[in-house]
Amino acid sequence: MAETLVAGVDSSTQSTKAVLCRADDGAVVAQASAPHPDGTECHPRHWWDALAQVRGLLERADAVAVAAQQHGMVVVDGAGEVVRPALLWNDTRSAPQARALVAEHGGPEAWARRTGSVPLASFTVGKLRWMAEHEPENARRTERVMLPHDWLTWRLGASEPVTDRGDASGTGYWSPATGAYLPELLRAALGHDAEPPRVAAPGETVGETDWGAALGPGTGDNMGAALGLGLEPGDVVVSIGTSGTAFAVADAPAADPSGLVAGFADATGRFLPLVCTLNAARILTAAASMTGATVEELSALALAAEPGAGGLTLLPYLDGERTPDRPDATGVLAGLTTSNATRENIARAAVEALLCSLADAVGHLAAQGVTPRRTLLIGGGARSDAVRALAPAILGTPVTVPEPAEYVALGAARQAAWALAGTPEPPRWPAPPATEHTTDRAADAERIRARYAALRDSAPQI
Repeated sequence: MAETLVAGVDSSTQSTKAVLCRADDGAVVAQASAPHPDGTECHPRHWWDALAQVRGLLERADAVAVAAQQHGMVVVDGAGEVVRPALLWNDTRSAPQARALVAEHGGPEAWARRTGSVPLASFTVGKLRWMAEHEPENARRTERVMLPHDWLTWRLGASEPVTDRGDASGTGYWSPATGAYLPELLRAALGHDAEPPRVAAPGETVGETDWGAALGPGTGDNMGAALGLGLEPGDVVVSIGTSGTAFAVADAPAADPSGLVAGFADATGRFLPLVCTLNAARILTAAASMTGATVEELSALALAAEPGAGGLTLLPYLDGERTPDRPDATGVLAGLTTSNATRENIARAAVEALLCSLADAVGHLAAQGVTPRRTLLIGGGARSDAVRALAPAILGTPVTVPEPAEYVALGAARQAAWALAGTPEPPRWPAPPATEHTTDRAADAERIRARYAALRDSAPQI
């Protein structure tokens, strides 16, 4: 008898990645990928075209689910046509509109209580207000508002536009605490009522593809990674990709009025408090460019320097920043002298800055009651030897580094297997192979973090 196969898709900012797995144990039997255009807005047809390039893999599956970048604004008219290119999570033009919405509707505490988060430029609700102000005709045409994974799932064969509670929790007009939309906030942003997707139950089958595969509800990328890693309460993940994230599975919703912690839901019925930084792996690529090195060579340069980078400190807000909320900020390299201006010190300062920024993110989770049982380091940046070596000291805990894998796509595949099984809980798949990293350099890390904090707090608040 043929084995049952499931497929998971990760439609990220940069590419579509797909994995084909055995449904019973998650073993990967095939992978495929296709690129997306670069930029902070993208027409959804490019995601669909990329999905078509991996369709041969998907058609081997008995069930499929899509995880995709959170927050992206996909607006659709009455005929089902996309109104304009999607504004992506990393498009910061809507920062003034997000701030205005917060002020108009009760302030940060009210938003945190109602939606679990205080919306920033990345959130869908602010992007809708930006469109209403700058492109009123497009706003008037809009009858449905979706997220990237919602639109792709609909195109693949969902019986109606659907989303899941994880991705819905990043819109700014859905409540993780009550599980209901807040249509008055969507209306306040767009200027009129529009139809959001139905929120499917975790593990629900929402339709069928044209080749007969069951279709899971899909989710956001961070929720997909949590499923792919098999996270349990107390697990903290630090992910270093295009963005940096720190998140944890929790049994109760978070509501942080400071706006630093987004009180998301996860894809299983629990919650996923999350802190996101706009700058992460690109800190390393920018430093590699500055030093004339490859990213691999940058790691070796950083490890050749002493802790503290000879007095250099980088504030890595190269493309603005989301946490803290400084959308117009730029990077700052402080402490530069003729004696410390070496490639090694610049490389070391970049790695230390990346990890200090993420250590701040983990600290914000702790302030919301998250007590780490273990810290997992994932994402492309986790492949850096220097990042792995410095992380335990700067993050302040032993670090587990799972074997590199497409965890977002694996989480989507696990959700597809769940939809196929029809069970109350997702299937138990073995934990990924991992290595453990510890350190005895805590004193060095304390000095590095203190110097970083001083620069962060003294930098212009723009």
